[in-house]
Amino acid sequence: MKALISTARKASERVFLVGAELKSRRTWEVRDSLAELAQLASTAGGEVVGNGVQKLPAPVASTFIGAGKADEFSALCRREAVDTVIFDDELSPAQSRNLEQTFGCKVLDRTALILDIFARRARTREGKLQVELAQLQHLLPRLTRFWDHLSRQKGGIGMRGDGETQLETDRRRVQDRITRIAAELDEVRRQRSTQRQGRQRNLWPLASLVGYTNAGKSTLFNALTGAAVLEEDKLFATLDPTTRRLRLPTNQNVLLSDTVGFIRKLPHRLVEAFKATLEEVVNADLLLHVVDVSHPQAEDQIAAVHQVLAEIAAGDKPRLMVFNKIDCAPNPEQVQAFLQRWPHAVAISARTEEGFPGLRTELGSRLRPVREFLELAIPHSQAAVVARLHSVAQVVERKYDGERARFKVRLPPHLHGEFAPFVLPPGASQASLPGVAGPPDGDGREASRG
Repeated sequence: MKALISTARKASERVFLVGAELKSRRTWEVRDSLAELAQLASTAGGEVVGNGVQKLPAPVASTFIGAGKADEFSALCRREAVDTVIFDDELSPAQSRNLEQTFGCKVLDRTALILDIFARRARTREGKLQVELAQLQHLLPRLTRFWDHLSRQKGGIGMRGDGETQLETDRRRVQDRITRIAAELDEVRRQRSTQRQGRQRNLWPLASLVGYTNAGKSTLFNALTGAAVLEEDKLFATLDPTTRRLRLPTNQNVLLSDTVGFIRKLPHRLVEAFKATLEEVVNADLLLHVVDVSHPQAEDQIAAVHQVLAEIAAGDKPRLMVFNKIDCAPNPEQVQAFLQRWPHAVAISARTEEGFPGLRTELGSRLRPVREFLELAIPHSQAAVVARLHSVAQVVERKYDGERARFKVRLPPHLHGEFAPFVLPPGASQASLPGVAGPPDGDGREASRG
């Protein structure tokens, strides 16, 4: 396909995009992917001055695209004073090195561009650590090209040059830093585990917002919870996860979590690096899959999100489809088509709050089975049972009555059997309270409370 160059004023960094129409890809898929790459480049602060696509059966080992097409694009880039060339696919270290020699400027791939955006968006210590880990893992196999100006020899006793020595030193430093970051992120995961245990004691179910980047998750999150998460019409506007309490019309408390948006061709190392963040999704009781219903490729975006959820072992999580931006949809029939395809889905506008009553009702209906309200009577002699109850249930009320204590609690259904001997039937009288007598001691007498 012929390269396209648009006239544009000089910016701080002029960008040219390159895509490949492989045998396994359709023309419109390549076009849409390049349009998304242009959005990513703009989000990173670049000015896209043109793009080029080559149709080929498979990537070329040395330069990804053919040598002739690389020379053609290189001439165009020199004429337009391009600073950076960005490929829509991930390049190998050798391909990056060869292409930089051909183009005579900086060459990045989609992964490096996304990492750059993540580095700009990270605000918390956890987010910065996760970005740095992914960057170092991406950089490690590419260190060689940064030492082309130094002498390197094959190696061996007495044959090591300064370049190779420095290269090996840098590799060790990067490896050491990766190890340290991984240890720090393990500590973050332990802290998150402690926080989740605290939430489980309160028995507030967790719902996580997931969806394609720029689907309106943060706008919805702010509208529901009153938070002030950054909202921008840019890809990956929100990176660091945020959790807030949401009270439903039924007076039920829900923890709502806003997470990083997904995207097609999301590099696997990013998924690995952001495990600490994505654990909020994995441990959620319900996923709110927010979809930009006005986007022409909404179906493909849904599929991309499902693929990432499967990669992080959250593909089987209960899911509520939330079709957002109905105020921007081309026609109502398009929205109705999505609602018919996805039963129990809701259509909303996070900007105007249209459809919010239905969303809150459906959210309460989906999360209601997470806990149930019970009344129990437990003898004082059963201290271990009382301790267990406090660790796993939300104790709403507690009263002491002679030899036992009465509790009103909210308990997960799967723990109902564990406390079944102490559950009071509705309208139970004092005389019928279970567990009045403590467990017998060794000679059959009732054990005293001591």
